[in-house]
Amino acid sequence: LKLAAHALFKKLKDEELELLVQVVESRGAWESGCVLAPRGDPRGVKQGLPPQVLLCRLFRWPDLHQSHELKHLCYYAGGQGSCGDLAVLCCNPHHFSRLAVPGECWWQHWRLPCLAGSDPCSLGVLCSPLPDTSLSWSTVKDGCWCKLAYWEYRTRVGRLYAVHEASVNVFSELPWGSGFCLAQLPAAYRSCAIRRARGKIGRGLLLSQEPGGIWVYNRSEHPIFVSSPTLSPPGACRFTVLKVLPGYSAKVFDYEWAGDSEGWQLPREGPCDPHSIRISFAKGWGPCYSRQFITSCPCWLEVLLNQPH
Repeated sequence: LKLAAHALFKKLKDEELELLVQVVESRGAWESGCVLAPRGDPRGVKQGLPPQVLLCRLFRWPDLHQSHELKHLCYYAGGQGSCGDLAVLCCNPHHFSRLAVPGECWWQHWRLPCLAGSDPCSLGVLCSPLPDTSLSWSTVKDGCWCKLAYWEYRTRVGRLYAVHEASVNVFSELPWGSGFCLAQLPAAYRSCAIRRARGKIGRGLLLSQEPGGIWVYNRSEHPIFVSSPTLSPPGACRFTVLKVLPGYSAKVFDYEWAGDSEGWQLPREGPCDPHSIRISFAKGWGPCYSRQFITSCPCWLEVLLNQPH
């Protein structure tokens, strides 16, 4: 890729090159502007790659091949030519994520026991339920599109965090960015397991409301695990937990699927809302793990969604 990279670098302005150096050296730790490159492949290079694919392959994912494997994180971008300029395009490697898609190895599917005498696809009652302290979507219609609840095992910590912007960062402590900072939440006692898990959150995740649904981008250096009603087909006898690797994005809630709510069956372990997403930091749950339920995970997030208008 050396010739292709040199051909691209020659086309970048000095300020674009300087920004690229800062982004690469910081590994995307701070929110940066777009690195703008002319559209089209570098001339005279047989192995021509789109600029965004080339730089993502050089600095983030050596096994990357095609542009359709990437998702542009448009909500990061700002300034001239950020997302709609026809003459230039953004090739900042940290303005992109890889797509976590169904059928790859980080999907975890598992069957839940059906109650005797019930519908064969009923999910049933999995264990003694917790008091339902989550919010129904109908109670959060105050101008925000979601509210965030942070949990440590079976205990909710701090107040609900209302999200009004199109996207929000959730991270462990300052100065990882602006948004929902978990270090600012009070806690009387944290076990060693909780402290270890919190130490892995780091830059955390970016949650965004986009046309058609909700996306999550894993900004941390450890996997996150996600479940929502729309990650499995309606009426399915299985509960799906999606493992999202560092640097990957996934669509974790689909408004169209959720609109046809008839047939959705949800587990009764802990507070659960049909318009919600559950995200565990660093620790998975299910039959492949010692933790059967998300309430056994040391640090997790509940995303309570307001239905779109």
